[in-house]
Amino acid sequence: MEGFDEEYEREMAEARRRAREQGRGDVLDYLSLKAANDSLRARAVELLLGAFTTLAGELNREGAGVALARTDAHRFRIGHSTMVGTRLTLSRGLRSLTVEAGWPRSPRDGIVRGGGLASARVGHFGAPKAGEELLLLPAGDEPRWFVLEGTGARTELLEQHLHRHVVMLLE
Repeated sequence: MEGFDEEYEREMAEARRRAREQGRGDVLDYLSLKAANDSLRARAVELLLGAFTTLAGELNREGAGVALARTDAHRFRIGHSTMVGTRLTLSRGLRSLTVEAGWPRSPRDGIVRGGGLASARVGHFGAPKAGEELLLLPAGDEPRWFVLEGTGARTELLEQHLHRHVVMLLE
């Protein structure tokens, strides 16, 4: 995602420069808030993907043979919005588990619904009902991931959720 991130940072720097030149303190405040939120989002996405990577590594040390592939600057849809982030695929034989996590980067991408900072999706190839949609919600200094239930309820994402997905990959 380096090329994407570098271009994004150049555009943000240009927006800050124009806002300073025009005396737009309100825009500078917004851009500062956006930068802080983007930092929280990026850290939370990396923690989520890192947790799945760690589980795969533990299984591989036991001989599971799980292959990992990562795609940066990945675009995926959640509802009517486009998220930009990272896709991590864990595969074993014909089975695969895909984790996509990101957030809209431009106004045309849409929004993260439900007051969230970022969205994620965990999916199983061939078993769409086994997947889960996740929402990153503000919670003090460290936002937390929540599972969006079909009823609209939100349940905090716990390690047991991750284990369940990885165990399903091995079955």
